[in-house]
Amino acid sequence: MTGEGWGGAVWVAGVCCRSAAGARRPHPPQSQAQDPCLPLTFIILAGIEKLIFLYWSGFPFFSPWEDANRSPPVAVKSAMTSCEHPDFLQDDNMFSCQVDGRGKKKDDQPGSPSSSHLAYGILDVPPWYLCILLGIQHFLTALGGLVAVPLILAKELCLQHDPLTQSYLISTIFFASGICTLLQVFFGVRLPILQGGTFGFVAPSLAMLSLPAWKCPEWTLNASQVNTSSPEFIEEWQKRIRELQGAIMVASCVQILVGFSGLIGFLMRFIGPLTIAPTISLVALPLFSSAGNNAGTHWGVAAVTIFLIVLFSQYLKNVAVPMPIYGREKKLHTSKFYLFQVFPVLLSLCISWLLCFVLTVTNALPKDPTAYGYQARTDTKANVLSQAPWFRFPYPGQWGLPTISPAGVFGIMAGVISSMVESVGDYYACARLVGAPPPPKHAINRGIGIEGLGCLLAGAWGSGNGTTSYSENVGALGITKVGSRMVIVAAGCVLLLMGVFGKIGAAFATIPTPVIGGMFLVMFGVIAAVGISNLQYVDMNSSRNIFVFGFSIFCGLAVPNWVNKNSEKLQTGILQLDQVIQVLLTTDMFVGGFLGFLLDNTIPDAVRSKPNTQNTGHL
Repeated sequence: MTGEGWGGAVWVAGVCCRSAAGARRPHPPQSQAQDPCLPLTFIILAGIEKLIFLYWSGFPFFSPWEDANRSPPVAVKSAMTSCEHPDFLQDDNMFSCQVDGRGKKKDDQPGSPSSSHLAYGILDVPPWYLCILLGIQHFLTALGGLVAVPLILAKELCLQHDPLTQSYLISTIFFASGICTLLQVFFGVRLPILQGGTFGFVAPSLAMLSLPAWKCPEWTLNASQVNTSSPEFIEEWQKRIRELQGAIMVASCVQILVGFSGLIGFLMRFIGPLTIAPTISLVALPLFSSAGNNAGTHWGVAAVTIFLIVLFSQYLKNVAVPMPIYGREKKLHTSKFYLFQVFPVLLSLCISWLLCFVLTVTNALPKDPTAYGYQARTDTKANVLSQAPWFRFPYPGQWGLPTISPAGVFGIMAGVISSMVESVGDYYACARLVGAPPPPKHAINRGIGIEGLGCLLAGAWGSGNGTTSYSENVGALGITKVGSRMVIVAAGCVLLLMGVFGKIGAAFATIPTPVIGGMFLVMFGVIAAVGISNLQYVDMNSSRNIFVFGFSIFCGLAVPNWVNKNSEKLQTGILQLDQVIQVLLTTDMFVGGFLGFLLDNTIPDAVRSKPNTQNTGHL
């Protein structure tokens, strides 16, 4: 099926879900009239269930040639420097036998990746209980990035005082990520790679929402004046997210075209490390203000969160914790588990959250909403859990009919390009870790095309973001040594379930603000460093390369800062053109990435920085 066919179907679904009475109100969901497209969600879920059943029962989804070439007789060499420990659970019986793609036990074969380095290869199907456990682990590994995106966008969407709607956005991004993950595993690049929200779309989204037409009214910034159930307030945030939906859906069609037409291979010839480094770094660097403001609501709590993340991820990553394990042979026994290496962010969030709870019940934190430290209290959003429904099914068009503006579309396209470059690197890294050969061009094209389709679906569902391959989960493959596609299928199902349980999203929406700020400071710092790390693939003793990178990243910070303060000096008299110029020039990653691309491809050099897609898997 062509990209246009996929896109057309989703667009029609988004249109028909528009209520004739106007914007749809999510408070409470039970009181809404039955939407004519709500059954679409159940149809999709039923289809996914059927796909999983057929896959598990041995239906030949994948071509014999492709499956036969997924496991060549070569040793696997991990390219992920963060995977110090080859075993997820240090237990001889836990992974002592292999299970083939039809659920049958198979003997070790010399030279195969599964027998030499992997507990389960890409075509193996582990026992169902192990699939569920490892699927949950993949969900928890991606949790920080999944939750962060809606929380970053909340203020610009006028939702900073509406945690209930924030929880709806979190649930929606869970649900959309689950669908996109299953599509990627079954029809895309067919590697065990998880899909989730992308930070590449955050910068252009914030730039678009900073336009004068989309700035939040002053009354929405005052908690005492906000009535979250009033039609006026609902329309304020819904019209902004509908604008985001339209921009994401149109821009994703470009990714679908680039993927299924094979243009991605041609474009990668011109995109080297000197383009990738400023682009990825400038995804995170401009967010220092958001991270600092959140952490500044209580620097003590934020500092504890940062300390715990650093402690667990850097100092205690080599410490194995004994965990109780039940096996058929040894029954109940203990096995060593590198808990701190696998879940540093989740553990830190939970401990800091508990600290805030203790400080709240002991009244160590102020009760005055205007006092410093009030945002660290856990009872400021306590009503969200009681208000959120137990079950809530996200569906296309749940916020109304998407709207489109050229400014938003061109801005999101910059994020699409960044996402495609990142994903290509992830495909190569994932293939190495699971013992597969480098993905052929047609598999990369298919993967990028399916990611574009995933962005289209995420936009239609109203997540406020697109989807991309998650590098964190590629790294988790190196830790667990389980490269089975069925585990990622289980992870996709876990994401779907988490998106349906409304209380789950509500729980994450109640995380105290300074805890979020501490997490952001660490997360954004790592993303910026990952971008800069691409410079290891170019000669930084060359004055040419130093100039290209330094000029690109500095202008990527300076130009948007000036444009934000002097937007009136760039007016041409044509409103739409003015908006396009402002969005592009206030998107740091676009300015820096474009300059890096232009200079790297035009300044002569004996050895120009060449793309190294096989080494960018850590993006």
